Amino acid sequence: MFRRLLDLEFCKRHRDYAPLFLRLLIGAFIIHGVQDNILNAEQMTEFEKFLMARGVPAAAIAAPLSVYAQFICGVSILLGAWIRLTSVVFIINFVCAIVIAHLGQSFHSMFPALMIIAAGLFFLFNGAGRLSIDSLLEQRGMVKAGH
Repeated sequence: MFRRLLDLEFCKRHRDYAPLFLRLLIGAFIIHGVQDNILNAEQMTEFEKFLMARGVPAAAIAAPLSVYAQFICGVSILLGAWIRLTSVVFIINFVCAIVIAHLGQSFHSMFPALMIIAAGLFFLFNGAGRLSIDSLLEQRGMVKAGH
């Protein structure tokens, strides 16, 4: 029985859920992080001022660009749609976030942004997984190619 537990056959049979669980968590985290800026103009203005104070050029453009890029990426990640392209966008966005907002902070403070980058790299190299829109689109493309 102990040997059976170590083999983790259940986990192997259901490994397709792992990218889904990661997508749900990361997508929700990203959407939650920017929804206040989307729903509240004062929050967006505050973010713009934060970027200006950090010396970000064109902060009035950079703030909404960053917020809406993150929101779109969050939705894309949740759905598993166009995830490799999405990954590139949010890797760049969160590398910028580290440079702009987190340099000099503790590892603990930078950890959420670092995890987003790590998840982005995972999705870039592994895709969205079988339980995704990307997989569905790929299957439909294979069916068309087979005719």
